[in-house]
Amino acid sequence: MTARLIQMSGVIVDLIYRVEAVPEPGTEAIVQGFSVAAGGGFNAMVAARRMGIAVAHAGTLGTGPFADIAHAAMVREGIDWIGVRLAGRDQGLCTVLTDAGGERSFIAAEGADGVVTDADLARLDPGAQDWHLLSGYALHYPQSRAALVRWLRARPPRLVFDPSPVIAAIPEGARQAALSAALWVSANRAEGAVLTGLSDPAAIAAALAEGRPAEGGAILRDGARGCHLALPGQAPVHLPGFAVRAVDTNGAGDAHTGAFIAMLAQGADAERAARIANVCAALSTTKEGPSTAPDLNTVLVAMGETPGTRDRQGDTSPA
Repeated sequence: MTARLIQMSGVIVDLIYRVEAVPEPGTEAIVQGFSVAAGGGFNAMVAARRMGIAVAHAGTLGTGPFADIAHAAMVREGIDWIGVRLAGRDQGLCTVLTDAGGERSFIAAEGADGVVTDADLARLDPGAQDWHLLSGYALHYPQSRAALVRWLRARPPRLVFDPSPVIAAIPEGARQAALSAALWVSANRAEGAVLTGLSDPAAIAAALAEGRPAEGGAILRDGARGCHLALPGQAPVHLPGFAVRAVDTNGAGDAHTGAFIAMLAQGADAERAARIANVCAALSTTKEGPSTAPDLNTVLVAMGETPGTRDRQGDTSPA
């Protein structure tokens, strides 16, 4: 059976403002551009889909114009929706301020995407090879947390946990349920510091990998510096970033996570998957928008490889 990525976290809609700088309190930003796009859990799904695997979204969709935007975006990308519809509530929104340096700041509120019940989760019928991705956002929302914690305690297979920027606000019990269930943890440096109390990225990665199954581990994403890969019981490995001129970093971490899962699901080893994820994330920052991950062929060409040929480990790279 072919592996899929099942995204457990919600799709929202981004209201994206390109600004000269994030305004100080009491002032107004100079806006240079505005757009609306699906975001949140959508970004990692797009990356995984473009890396060559099937993707399904298990989150809730509401009713209203923003839910329609989210659903249409999934249809365009060939992403299956296997969740439920919640009448009378629209999709959540995120206001994104992207400054002249490509850095982004968020203000978000959940909608239908923040509602998950035990019955919703009981409907899922994952295949033996499927992977699951859960964001800390879903554990932060009061109307999805309890059901997801019970689901986590049942130990879903092949779970990747992305703590998200709100990790410090997640109750300890929910946080530990996710960390205990996760085969892999993929965090950025700030999130990893919150989870471990450490500051050195290699040490953070090692701490997050400790106690995971032999086939799992941790990725500590470190922006333009690449990532640190840690496998249980082994010294972390730093994999350098891929140099680009970034114009928009919104969704880069999601692109990394989606690409990493997609490559693991297609049989790549963790280091190969992380190197490809580094390039995917870097290339995603060269375009404006939250879901701009390139396809696998583009990534392989950027790495100096020929798509469809055998890589150095003897595996066939997907075309």
